[in-house]
Amino acid sequence: MNETGRPGLDTFAAAKLAELEARSQRRRLIDTGREASYLAERDGRSLISFCCNDYLNLSHNESVKEAAIEATRRYGTGSGASRLVTGNNPLFARLEARLARLKQAEDCVVFGSGYLANLGIIPALTGPGDLILADELAHACLLSGMKLSGAQSHIFRHNDLDHLAALLATHRSGARHCLVLTDGVFSMDGDLAPVAEMARLARANDAWLMTDDAHGLGILGGGRGSSFVEGIKLDVPLQMGTLSKAIGGYGGYICASRPVCDFLRTRARTLIYSTGLPPATVAAAIAAIDFIEANPDYIERPVANARRFTRALGLPDPQSPIVPVILGAETATLAASAMLEAEGFLVTAIRPPTVPPGTARLRTTFTALHRAEDIDRLSSLFRERILGSEAA
Repeated sequence: MNETGRPGLDTFAAAKLAELEARSQRRRLIDTGREASYLAERDGRSLISFCCNDYLNLSHNESVKEAAIEATRRYGTGSGASRLVTGNNPLFARLEARLARLKQAEDCVVFGSGYLANLGIIPALTGPGDLILADELAHACLLSGMKLSGAQSHIFRHNDLDHLAALLATHRSGARHCLVLTDGVFSMDGDLAPVAEMARLARANDAWLMTDDAHGLGILGGGRGSSFVEGIKLDVPLQMGTLSKAIGGYGGYICASRPVCDFLRTRARTLIYSTGLPPATVAAAIAAIDFIEANPDYIERPVANARRFTRALGLPDPQSPIVPVILGAETATLAASAMLEAEGFLVTAIRPPTVPPGTARLRTTFTALHRAEDIDRLSSLFRERILGSEAA
């Protein structure tokens, strides 16, 4: 207690940590080196990682690394300021043009991260008097941007078009503008949003559809992402995503019309008041996009490897490189993760509040360079020591 008789800061924090510990929900940072491709080093051991989002292993691709090294030699290690002050390195224009071309959009704006992108985009486009409707499993940064906007907000049941339509029928007429938010690929479940149907529903109700395609770019739709899974560009006016998954680096972006992008350059606070990405990161992203466009067969491998795993366990075929194995209880999930680590595999336990209560899971992710024998051995451990009689 301090002199006021109230618990002090340290007492408050310690009590909260104890509560989380009791629920098996306390999180800890563990030093883990990613030294090559899909391998991770932890506590002096080399582990085969099945929990990384570097789906194409481009963070260790030689051409991508060389692009980053050359940019550092030429431009230094940092941008030096906000992009609107002195930090708009010429490489940004090249990256934005490449992303816009890939996503078949007029223009693109690159942000410091995916989280920063959504915290800037959503409040810039909406505010009091507007309406935002978001999928209940949308990424936390979409929901955070929604809260910051001050718009009237409602959550619709996951991928439930009827519920979305009902909310539009009830609330759309009273709002000036309406924004519909969803992941393109849901990060914890690996399933896809029904983007085509959502786009038609949004258009019919004069609403703007925004997809967060963090886990679709470079993987789905020939590498263009979830807005292209039907072979053509779907009617998604706001295609947001990140450079930190299949691209193998860091950053976020929005691909949209030229007027929208120009508006965001002058009104998105997380762009205006944040230092620009380092030149090496921008150059690496350009090189990664070059690789993706030049290697259409290679980008099919992550989902193919995920399919090898699901078929070994009798699970439904995956829609993405993400395959969740839901165990339910936090304690059981932590124990399963520890067992896999002892056997040489890194598969992190995902617990509430990241996922809903009662759905703690092992989130397995697959990359282009995972070996068949490692996938098969992992499958055997899941079948024999985790799922038991539940596995086919």
